[in-house]
Amino acid sequence: MRWRVIVAATALAGVAFGSVVAADGTHDSRIALMKKIGAAAGALGAIAKGDKPYDAEVVKASLTTIAETAKAFPNQFNADSDKTDPEVNPKVWDNLDDFKAKAAKLSTDAETALAQLPADQAGVGATLKTLGGNCGACHQAYRIKKD
Repeated sequence: MRWRVIVAATALAGVAFGSVVAADGTHDSRIALMKKIGAAAGALGAIAKGDKPYDAEVVKASLTTIAETAKAFPNQFNADSDKTDPEVNPKVWDNLDDFKAKAAKLSTDAETALAQLPADQAGVGATLKTLGGNCGACHQAYRIKKD
């Protein structure tokens, strides 16, 4: 039981820290935000696969992290950002409204899942499939594939 509290507290602290980091629009802040989403999705994935038991607090914390981080992420791409970052696909700048819409959809879907909290492993799996589709759509369009 204690580890659940620790995981939830860590996730919520991460959201708070991410809000501070999110303000600078640097390469490092963008990477940090993506890692937060990845860690939250990983926690949900472990439950969906049955590697970890269902835990409502972990699910809530993970969905909260995804929702709030997805809202903050597009703000890292603005006029003050470094448009010469070789790890940022130039398509982001060409299609910034679409990029922001994809992030907003991820955030909205995570908030919807949070409001209708998945009650078991299967529900977490279905939620993760939806959220993963959002991530995949954005990655397909905007992520630079590395060798």
